Amino acid sequence: MGDPTVEPMYEDGTGLLTIGALARLTGVPVKTIRNWSDQDLLPPAARTPAGYRLYGPESPARLEIVRSLRDLGIGLAAIRSVLHRERTVAETARQGADALDAQIRALRLRRAVLRAVALRGSTPEELPHMTELARLSDRERRRIITDLVEDALGNVPAPDYRSGLLAAVPDLPDDPTPEQLDAWRELSALVRAPELRAALRRLAEYSARTTPAEDEPRPAAETAPAAQEQTAQQQAAVRVAELMRERGEAAVAAGLAPDSPAAEPVVAELVAAWIPTQAGTADPPAEDGPGARGRLLEQLETAAEPAVERYWQLLCTVTGRPAPPRWGTAGAWTTAALRAHLRPYELDRSAFASADPDRVLHACTQVIRDVGALVAAVRPEDLDLPTPCAGWTVRQLLDHMVWENLMAASVAEGTPRDDLTADHLGADHRAAFEDSARAALAVFTGSGMLHRTFGPYEAPGAMLVQQVVVELLAHGWDLARATGAPTGLAPGVAEETLAAARRIYGAAPRTEGGSFAPERPAPPGAHATDRLAAFLGRDPA
Repeated sequence: MGDPTVEPMYEDGTGLLTIGALARLTGVPVKTIRNWSDQDLLPPAARTPAGYRLYGPESPARLEIVRSLRDLGIGLAAIRSVLHRERTVAETARQGADALDAQIRALRLRRAVLRAVALRGSTPEELPHMTELARLSDRERRRIITDLVEDALGNVPAPDYRSGLLAAVPDLPDDPTPEQLDAWRELSALVRAPELRAALRRLAEYSARTTPAEDEPRPAAETAPAAQEQTAQQQAAVRVAELMRERGEAAVAAGLAPDSPAAEPVVAELVAAWIPTQAGTADPPAEDGPGARGRLLEQLETAAEPAVERYWQLLCTVTGRPAPPRWGTAGAWTTAALRAHLRPYELDRSAFASADPDRVLHACTQVIRDVGALVAAVRPEDLDLPTPCAGWTVRQLLDHMVWENLMAASVAEGTPRDDLTADHLGADHRAAFEDSARAALAVFTGSGMLHRTFGPYEAPGAMLVQQVVVELLAHGWDLARATGAPTGLAPGVAEETLAAARRIYGAAPRTEGGSFAPERPAPPGAHATDRLAAFLGRDPA
């Protein structure tokens, strides 16, 4: 008697298998075999007189091929092509692997979105925005950026700028972090903002205006050297931008006012480093002068686009590349310094040697005392009054004075602040000024600042404190005029403070956007504080 679990043959002795026998032999359900037969994957060799299917001796092996391919996720149509020898197993496997890669990426993205939703504690209203990303294909995500560039630039003839934007199209990694998902969400919203499109177009128009046009295509032999030259210029431009950032941050750290004479050597160094990077532009400047400085200023002002800076930061976050350094503080200082020093001039270093530390500290104490008394007299209803500082109310003026004290103290401590736009006054303007002035005096005396030097040009700390005294006395005059108080502040040191202001700021150009307007005439018999105000551009009449 044979094995009862195996019935390999049909009863007529032909060696054909019934569908039940094939199912028992291979372990594949009858229903599945029938379905695959209907799909032309396992055609029967014959049928019984009653119409039942019969399968030949090669069917178990063919069935194993079908099952193996199905277990690997290969579709029925692709399997049929393999069995009919229309496509090789290798080709089918390659396509299947590619499809599986796409599915894995999609699953990883869904998992990352779910984790981000859980981590953020997203609300039901936020959920559609979070899941929208998971529904986009890589091609659709890239298309969003491509459409932005084409729509923003239109027909502006700036091929290099356009190609640079298109080359930076982001791809999310296979397993993005919550930070990368958040960056992509913000980026997808930013690319729809008209502010970004307008900013990109302004930059493209500037590029088109300053890049020389090609009259005709150059031969291929000239193209490679030209490309290498362009790459070298781009690398040089990156180095100059880094130098500008370093020098600007160092100047801010040293408390160096951008429109003080001590800023001129910094400007001259930056312009000299920048000029060689302009060799490939239209009408490049050959030497330092008003033309070169004006052109660099235009570049910096054109590039100061917060929306574009945020765009690049988000792109770097999405793709996992290091974000470019923030230009903010250093850029503002460099731009202001260029505005104030559009014409080169020699720095008179005699101003460096004229600040006596003991006299500077004495003047600082006297000015803080008198200005502090003036601040203490300001009533809450006075805070909205206008001041001689255009566009500033009394509250804004007081906030700036507090910030100057805090900034000077932070420079002395070696940790310069960068929170100019924050609110430093709070709800109690008297306490805010007293605390900041007390902190500044303590640091000036306790840190040795008065006897140290700062910045690449070794400006004496005593001179930096002297700048604070000049600023504080001038703004004290502004406050007195705004509130109707007497302007004759610190009479014992006002005369020497005026002399210090002339030494420090006398050679600095008075330009739009600088700290001081052109000097005004003081009436006959005016006391020193009124004359200081007039020298710094106020009208004491």
